[in-house]
Amino acid sequence: FSAMPLPLVIRASEAPHRLLTSAAPDNQWSHSLFALIPSWTKKILFKRESSVNHQLPEDVSNMSMSSEFGITLQKCGVVDVEHDPQTAYITLLINNTNTLLSTNITDLVLLDNITGLHVQKNSGNKTTDGIQIYRKRFLQGGEYFAINYSALLDAKEMWDGRVLMLPVKLTFRSSSQNKTHLVSLTTSFTITEEEKTKVSYSHAIHASGFFIAFFVSLVLTCAIFFIVYRTRILKWSFHSKNQEIRHELSQNHKLEHSQFNSGDLFSEDIIMNDQIIDILSFEESGNMLQALEDLEVASLTRADADLEAYRMQICKEVIAMMMKNMVLSHSLFPHVEKRMSSIFKKQFLAMEKEIQEEYERKMVALTAECNLETRKKMEAQHQKARNANEEAEELMKKMNEKPAVEYRSLLERLHRLEQDRLKRFLLVKQEEYFAKAYRQLAVTQRKELHNIFFTQISNATFKGELKLEAAKTLVEDYSKIQGDIEELMDFLQASKKYHLNRRFAYRRYLISKIHLRNSQASALINAAATQISSLINKMERAGHLPESHLGVLLDRAEAEINSIKQKFDHDLKQEKQKLRQKLITKRRREVLQKKEHRREQLSPGDPCKTTKEVTHYLSHWKNLLSDHTIEFEELTEKLDNEAGEELKELLFSLTEKTDEELKRVQYGVFVQELVKLGVPKMFLLEAVEEHKKEMVVKHEQLEREERDKSTAAEELLQLTRQKLSQELETTISEQKKLRSWEQSVFMQQLLCLPLSLSEEELLRMRQELHCCFSQVDTSLAWPKIRARTLLQSFEMEQRDAEVLKVDQNLAMTNKQQHSKMKTPGSRNRNKIDILKKSLQDKISIYEDSVKDENLNKVSANFL
Repeated sequence: FSAMPLPLVIRASEAPHRLLTSAAPDNQWSHSLFALIPSWTKKILFKRESSVNHQLPEDVSNMSMSSEFGITLQKCGVVDVEHDPQTAYITLLINNTNTLLSTNITDLVLLDNITGLHVQKNSGNKTTDGIQIYRKRFLQGGEYFAINYSALLDAKEMWDGRVLMLPVKLTFRSSSQNKTHLVSLTTSFTITEEEKTKVSYSHAIHASGFFIAFFVSLVLTCAIFFIVYRTRILKWSFHSKNQEIRHELSQNHKLEHSQFNSGDLFSEDIIMNDQIIDILSFEESGNMLQALEDLEVASLTRADADLEAYRMQICKEVIAMMMKNMVLSHSLFPHVEKRMSSIFKKQFLAMEKEIQEEYERKMVALTAECNLETRKKMEAQHQKARNANEEAEELMKKMNEKPAVEYRSLLERLHRLEQDRLKRFLLVKQEEYFAKAYRQLAVTQRKELHNIFFTQISNATFKGELKLEAAKTLVEDYSKIQGDIEELMDFLQASKKYHLNRRFAYRRYLISKIHLRNSQASALINAAATQISSLINKMERAGHLPESHLGVLLDRAEAEINSIKQKFDHDLKQEKQKLRQKLITKRRREVLQKKEHRREQLSPGDPCKTTKEVTHYLSHWKNLLSDHTIEFEELTEKLDNEAGEELKELLFSLTEKTDEELKRVQYGVFVQELVKLGVPKMFLLEAVEEHKKEMVVKHEQLEREERDKSTAAEELLQLTRQKLSQELETTISEQKKLRSWEQSVFMQQLLCLPLSLSEEELLRMRQELHCCFSQVDTSLAWPKIRARTLLQSFEMEQRDAEVLKVDQNLAMTNKQQHSKMKTPGSRNRNKIDILKKSLQDKISIYEDSVKDENLNKVSANFL
């Protein structure tokens, strides 16, 4: 965004009194990976009147719109009537401070209608159609963004009843829960002018007043019609501009808006592709792998949607090609083919619309169910925390201040961990609910497509438009081609799974290298910092430094070291932010170029004329998608590697600067200070030379360790890739065997039927076969999502069992101590120690549960 005077981005914790309450539903599901809940509006409008001189005293308007993601959009205004010309002061506010729902949002685009206003000192991009466009790349959860500007109202153009309609529209992306949504909010804003006409009692002007009033009325009437016309034009222009921007921003997101009806078969979410940069740059080391796993699930879910779009596109085009072939073989009249093709198109569109509506209904129902479950579980958790806090307050009244502070700190830490783990479990469970619903609807759509085909063939045969022999041939060809399509989809799915697994294996390798480099940099800085205090202590032990100066020098050294480390952390964060923007810009440019090239090449041509050409058409799809997938994965790996190298160079550069700064402090400050205090110079030089040798040895040791660990990580990566290649071949082979087995089962059932089976019954059996045959696969994301849910359930059960043991031990210990201790004071002190130990044990259970070896074994078995 660019705005004047300066945009305000304030955390909720920094300015709680300035925040506005969100009107969004108070739940965490509305920003779900699959949620599609329409936003709703909360509007407030105040209207004041103007004076005889068209002055608008305190004309205030405040309109707001909230989304299911907890984002509130507001436009507020006030008019200053004390000065001429009158000035409207407008505030645009994007509020992302909802406690439960706030999440990071990106690519914000704000379109502000300023028709009829003359904006002053504002750097927003003003367009010729009276629209200001503001852009902002990122808004963190817990913050809000305000834009203030002033605008002059032209007094010459004011009249009573004039309405300025100044809506504002916001589009943004939210990707907090493994999936990116493109969201749009629009809120209205109006300024209504009203006059009070002062009546003159001079009869000399009555006649002229009559004619003036008549003329003004005529002009006013024309002006009202003009305003209505301009308002319609403005609304259309505003809507048109928003549609253009929406199209630009969502060009690669169509599969997310309509999971079952997408025209962009090669949509690859750019925002999702950017998230790896954020993970590598800013995610804490302990959370990197978890964030990467969330991104992997989102990518698998996205791939499932793409594959489903490929399937529907291919099936519909193949049916159209088969109908054309019937005309070429003189088995169907052209006018009948046109009519049937038209019916197919209409029914396919109706099917897609119905499936999409059913999908949205399911999402609403599941979201409501998740909201209810969340409220119950979170309320129970909060009640548990409140009870614990009340008990703690009673206990802390009998404590000293220091133990009370320690106990309260431990209790708050435990409550945070409990809530975080519960939220994580609920979110993963929600993933499973929505993934299962999506799979069910995908299967329903496949079955419905087959039902449409067979129903139309039956109807055409019954009406005599299609001969019986031609219908048999058409059904046999359809069965054969459907087998080819299923084989193609099996290959595409296995190939996509292979490439995504390969991609994320390489990213895990990059994360391991980043952990290694961070450890090396930290070790170097700590070693250089330790030498300063070591030098001072060594001079004191040698008797060259009075003990009275030792404490002062050590305190000063600690302050210098902390200052240098803080500067390192600050510079690293700032430089990473700059590098992130550079990497994302380059990444988007190259990905968009590749996508545009793919889009140009994706043109299988006009429907083929014969069955042989249909087979060629499917082969063309296979080769085209395979080649493009390989090219895109190669590009992604190259960009990931370049990002890792850029981050490596940045870290090493800042580490060297920090090391040099520590050396400067050691040699240029403390050595000189020690010389002033009478330490022999030769002794100091010997110590300094010894430190230099130690640093050389430390550098060599760290480089050797990094080389060994890097080699081991590369070997593991190569083994993983070999394993993935073997899994690809095995998956394709097993899927072929499974489909062959199902065909043999169908043939066995067919042979067991009586010979008098009618054509209608045979057709129905074929239809059932294809409906079953199209389900002999699994989604890419489902196994991973199911495994995550089982792992979380197992972890929660294990954690609850261990916490119960701690509580039982605490109760037993309290009972024993109560019988031993005689005085109340000693009992209270001992109880405090026992409770603190119990809290520490529970905190250890929550913090170490993720690292449990049993969970790793379970994860390996599931995945």
